[in-house]
Order: sequence, then C-alpha cells, then structure tokens
Amino acid sequence: MYIKRLIEKTLKEAILSFPAVFIGGPRRSGKTTLSRSFLKGYNYVLLDEIDVRSLAIEDPRGFLEKYPPPVIIDEIQNAPGLLSYIKANIEHNKKPGQWVLTGSQQWALMKGISETLAGRIAILHLFPFSLEELQKTARFNLSEADGFINDLVHAKQLPEKSVPLGRWLLDGGYPEVALNKRMSRRLWFSSYLQTYVDRDVRGYIKQSNLHDFERFVKLLASRTAQELNCSTLSRDIGVSVPTIKSWLTLLEASGLIFFLMPYHRNFGKRLIKAPKCYFIDTGLVSYLVGLQDEAHALEGPMGGALFETACVTQFYKRFSAFADPCSLYYYRSTDGLEVDLLIETGKATYPIEMKLSSTIDYGRVIPLMKWLEISSSKDTRGLVISTSKQLGAVGKNVVNCHYSLI
Repeated sequence: MYIKRLIEKTLKEAILSFPAVFIGGPRRSGKTTLSRSFLKGYNYVLLDEIDVRSLAIEDPRGFLEKYPPPVIIDEIQNAPGLLSYIKANIEHNKKPGQWVLTGSQQWALMKGISETLAGRIAILHLFPFSLEELQKTARFNLSEADGFINDLVHAKQLPEKSVPLGRWLLDGGYPEVALNKRMSRRLWFSSYLQTYVDRDVRGYIKQSNLHDFERFVKLLASRTAQELNCSTLSRDIGVSVPTIKSWLTLLEASGLIFFLMPYHRNFGKRLIKAPKCYFIDTGLVSYLVGLQDEAHALEGPMGGALFETACVTQFYKRFSAFADPCSLYYYRSTDGLEVDLLIETGKATYPIEMKLSSTIDYGRVIPLMKWLEISSSKDTRGLVISTSKQLGAVGKNVVNCHYSLI
C-alpha cells in the first residue's frame, strides 16, 4: 500500500514548472515507489537492467527514442552521459514535466546535473519516512516552517495513532524495515551497507582503505548528534584528516548524514564553531552501534543521542520536502549555554530542545529561556520535544510538545 509522502506537493509544483526534475536521496528511501505511484501516465525505465543500461550508454539517441517523454528514468547515475542528450532535447522542447530522473546522491552525479541541466531541472531530495508519514498524519497545509512550528506550539491533543518511540528509534524510516514487521533488521541493514559500499563507495576509495571506511562509519554512528572532530576521528581510525573529510563528503552526498552548523550570530559570548553531525536514519545508527531491542535503544547510553537525532532529522526532512528556505542551526557557547536546534525563518528564530523524558520541570527549560533572553526574541516561543504527554506551557515562553506531533 502506497503511503503519501510530504514531497508530493513540491514534486507537483516542479513538474508544472521545469522540463526536468531530479529526485535524489539515499538508496531504498522510496524514490521509485514515489515516482511510479504519483506520476501516472509516465513511461518508466530502470537503468539497473544490463541491456537497458548498455543501450543508454552506447546509443543514447536510440535510447531516448525508445523511451520518449514523459518518462521516468530510474537510477540515472548508471548512465550519466544521457544528461547532455536530455539537455539537447529540452532545448528543442521546453515543455514542463517531460523528464523525471531518480538516483542516489553521488558527488559526481550531482555535479553533472548541476553543470549540464542548470536552470532546466528542479532538484528534490527524498529521505526515508518521516514520523508523520509513518503515522499517516502528514500536514500538507503546513508547508512553511512558521506555520508548522506555530501548530506544534498550540497543539491541544496527540495523534490518535502514534509509532512507539522505541520502535521508531530502532527501526528508523527505511520503508522495507519500517513497514514490514517480519523483515530482519540485521540482515536488511547488513545487505544495505554492503550494497552501498559496492555501488557508491568502492570507486572513490582505495581497496586497502575499505575496511577502515567501514570502521569509520560505525564510529561516526556512535557519535551522532555530537560535534564533529575530524582530528579525533583521524587518530581513532588511523587515517589522515583529509581522508576523513573526503569520507564525510561521500556520506553527505549519499544522503546518509547531514551537518548542523553552529549559529552564526554573536551575543557577546564565545561560541563553539564546529558543526554537529547527524545520521539521517536512526535505524541505520541502531544497527551500526549494535542495538538489539527497543529497551536497549531507549535506556542504553545512546538513548539521548538517538532521540535528538530522530527529532532533529524530522525537521530536516520536512523542510527539505517542502523546499522551505528556513535555516537550521544549533547553539553552544563556551560558558555552557546550549540549545539543540534553532530554526531561523524570515520572521523569527525558534529555539528547540530535545529531552528523552516524560517529566519536564523548570530546570530542563532554563537553556531555552536564557537563549530567548539574550537573543531578545520576546515574541518567540521555545519548544521542548519530549515523551511527556502534558502539552502546553512549561516555563516562560516555553511549550512542551510530544514527539509524536513532529
């Protein structure tokens, strides 16, 4: 059964405005299902099939004649040479919505798309399921960040059905794991990582470094939601800092991680300048660090980091799906004031804290109140995302929000 995705609204706008649309994202995040289910009446061709891929590479003109637009070309990274021929076709016919290309986000592919089809293609990103997609509570009418946050601030009741927190953290949002209870998490993620290494990594990393790369991914997963320290990673893995940075770029281009930058405005305090690194999917993190069950995920030493990763990632996925221009940051000063997430829009900057707790007392919201004070955000409310079902005010201009609402 097809589950509606938040990105559908943006995809509809894109195919009405651009001759070509690219849907990128990590492998197995649902790009094929989305494009085939949402774009009825399109031809479909998969470049994973050897004979089809050979035709696309050896005779691109013949390939495009055989599969005329409107067409979905799946796994375009297998025949990047097609891009220049698609560009030539667009020059003769600029009708919107002719070409929909999908593929895993690789640096070389994205560079080719940007250089070849600049101004002619809309670039969208599809990630594993967000929580509201899994719960079938997607709010398409709240496509702007200000409206969405205001809805969270004034929420009066919880969803009728919600995904249990332990299951959400342990399984993550990859469709084949999240929707199939009989799927073996261990086998699926093991196969997923092997496929990722074989298809997306091997061509960019020396054979002798592949084992170190796999160790690096596991070590990075154990440090999700932490400030990035390339020197420490370099020392722990035994490779150079430039190598660590190149591997981080590869993971980011593949849609497996993203970076949360420190807030750039100075309020008279010395600020931490390193970005924080988050994995896009907590299911992948849980597998990499060896979590076996929901209790281990919730009560173990990774519980707080997993919860923060899950929550921050929800905002990242939602704003990416709607192509919202808002910016995400975190704040930490050298004297210890820290805010997990700042969402900056054209109207306000909203501070948000993640607390894996069902009890939210005054002491837990002091950082938010201090930040609102030093930033002079008098008309802005802060949010605490927690497991507490008591919605509403928990401090001056600070409101509690249950995780299921995000």
